[in-house]
Amino acid sequence: MNSTGMPIALKRMVDNEKTDFFVKSRRNYPKKKAVSVLVFSLLWNALVSVFVVAFIWPLFKGEEVHFKSNDVPTSGSLENWEPVLVPTLIIGLFVVVGLITFFSGMFMLFQRGGYFVGTETRFIKYRRGKFIVKDWEQFSGNIEIKSNRTLGDLELELRTGKMKSRDKGSDKFVPDIMYLSGIRNAFDVEKKCRIRIKENDPTPRVAIETT
Repeated sequence: MNSTGMPIALKRMVDNEKTDFFVKSRRNYPKKKAVSVLVFSLLWNALVSVFVVAFIWPLFKGEEVHFKSNDVPTSGSLENWEPVLVPTLIIGLFVVVGLITFFSGMFMLFQRGGYFVGTETRFIKYRRGKFIVKDWEQFSGNIEIKSNRTLGDLELELRTGKMKSRDKGSDKFVPDIMYLSGIRNAFDVEKKCRIRIKENDPTPRVAIETT
């Protein structure tokens, strides 16, 4: 593929290796991931706002709030702040978490993408002076693709990841993902990635005996 526009630092990294593809992504994360974070933050903030309105807002208006602490009726105000200190801090912490999540989603939505190069031996991402290099054997081969006539998104699953605990059932393994969001020729890139991943698959092949 055409390597016109490849940054100098990336050219030096690739050196004389044969390139299967070179693409630039418009976004660093797919829209659906950013939107899911934003939706979660809005739901979280909507829930927390109920407690803010019911508990903290009356304090700013100089009113008393009444609640139960260990099943004991309790009241507090700005003049008598000790009973409401801990609940206010907890609600404030939830507010901060909600705001951080919201701004993280906004940051993900508008964060610009980077450059991607595939060679015979490795997958290279270059963004803002930072390289991420993966050998093809580090990918599991599970690829998700979404594309329209001009641009597409690729999600390449890695063999690495982390265990995520669940309330019900055993822990779940969540693989790391390499995102190529808003790239041209998505189907061609997917085919070339799949070929290299299969060629470098570290899983031993099982010979089938025939009689």
